[in-house]
Amino acid sequence: MIIVTTDFVPGKEIKELKGFVRGSTVQSKHIGKDIMAGLKTIVGGELKEYTEMMEEARQKAIGRMVEDAKHKGANAIICMRLETSAVMQNASEIIAYGTAVVVE
Repeated sequence: MIIVTTDFVPGKEIKELKGFVRGSTVQSKHIGKDIMAGLKTIVGGELKEYTEMMEEARQKAIGRMVEDAKHKGANAIICMRLETSAVMQNASEIIAYGTAVVVE
């Protein structure tokens, strides 16, 4: 699956538009990681536990978006975007979305 943030795939021609695709996940903080991150805020620095958690969530959301595109018969996703939002205290949603197309 080709995934681009542009509205075209360089060197390819869009032959068919399959429509909007998306994938999402809601990720909550782990109490152990939350405690470690809280301690880290005292001394400063990267919160690696959260960096890893968010990277995993992004990969899950993108994977689900790709499955949606495959289900629609696409071989590429254009205009791909990622967004995040807090859905409740200690939980965030990551959504990946774009437009599924067939390119040649």
